[in-house]
Amino acid sequence: MSGMDRQIEQKKGLKKKHFWMIGGGLVFLVFLMSLVFGNHESTIRVERDKVSVSPVTEGLFNDYIRVIGTVEPIRFIYLDATEGGRVEEIINDEGAMVKKGDIILKLSNPDLKLNILTAEARLAEQINFLRNTRIQMEQDKLSLQRNILEMDYDILKKKRKFTQNKRFYKKDMISEDEYLASKEDYDYAVKTSKILDERQKTDSAFRAVQVKQMEYNLDRMKTNLDLVKERMDNLDVKAPIDGQIGLLDAEIGQSIPQGSRIGQVNDLSAFKVTAQVDEHYIDRVKKGLKASFTRQDKAYDMTVKKVYPEVRNGTFKIDMVFDNEVPKNIRSGQTYHVELQLGQAQKSVLIPRGGFFQSTGGQWIFVLTKDGSEATRRNIRIGRQNPQYYEVLEGLEPGEQVITSGYDTFGDNQRVVFK
Repeated sequence: MSGMDRQIEQKKGLKKKHFWMIGGGLVFLVFLMSLVFGNHESTIRVERDKVSVSPVTEGLFNDYIRVIGTVEPIRFIYLDATEGGRVEEIINDEGAMVKKGDIILKLSNPDLKLNILTAEARLAEQINFLRNTRIQMEQDKLSLQRNILEMDYDILKKKRKFTQNKRFYKKDMISEDEYLASKEDYDYAVKTSKILDERQKTDSAFRAVQVKQMEYNLDRMKTNLDLVKERMDNLDVKAPIDGQIGLLDAEIGQSIPQGSRIGQVNDLSAFKVTAQVDEHYIDRVKKGLKASFTRQDKAYDMTVKKVYPEVRNGTFKIDMVFDNEVPKNIRSGQTYHVELQLGQAQKSVLIPRGGFFQSTGGQWIFVLTKDGSEATRRNIRIGRQNPQYYEVLEGLEPGEQVITSGYDTFGDNQRVVFK
């Protein structure tokens, strides 16, 4: 090896390219660790003051719902036109206070008057016929009695003649033919008398039946006449109870058909409160449940008296009556916000009602972390609810905080971070 061919020694230590390799490795390691241990939940950032945050508490859950109650009279009786006719006069108009039996309006019905005249004429005719029949029967009875009396007298004479001829015949003072003729006359008279007696009995029974039937028919005609006259009385529409005319659908000159409804009378001796309840509670609302409302800082207690079975437009009706005191100056048609108790108060985990329920159906909620910087989604189970709180059965503990406002702007994000 010549002097010109001297070997060059490699320098030992890290070179620049080694730093690049180490840096790239560190970056890849950080990326790999973020994939393994990092939080990959979808996140949305919101301002803290844009959401409602409420604490989870433990307390008594009052199982009630709030409904709108309407004051109504304790009862009302409909006014139906028992008899049709034309409205001639309105004595008491809508809103008037009336006593039982007071005339509310008067109707007229010419056909009904004609029916009364016809019934009266038929009744008079029947009375005359009955009187004439009785006179004729009495004459027939007297005639028959006279015939019987004459026959008895005839028998008496023929019996005397027969007895005399019998004695004369035994002494041969008369012929056999004369004797037999007197005997036959006597026997014939006796048989005729028996027939007259039977006729008298038969005629007497027949007359009794005939008179009874005619009297029955006469009584029926009188009853029919009374009914027709009663129909005339029904042309005066009267108040069935003491109360107030709540509705009257009638005008002067209007023709009212028979059986049509023309109004109602409200019984103001007491009041009830009616309410429409969501059909969701139909299995829980029963007769006897307690309810209350507040008026002028005073509570009034009520009891459910009746639950109507029909469901219409998603609600059913209930009637409530006052337990004791009734508000002063109460008026039909007034409305109150009534709290209807569905069950006994019970210690439970509670969260305030909020718009989140519409988005989640009560199946999950956003729960804040301990430092309050963010909130994560958590599954929960909600039981009963009242106008103030939801009863939490699973998923939350007292002391935690949750977002109770609506989630419409959160989308499908799993985590909420506060700005």
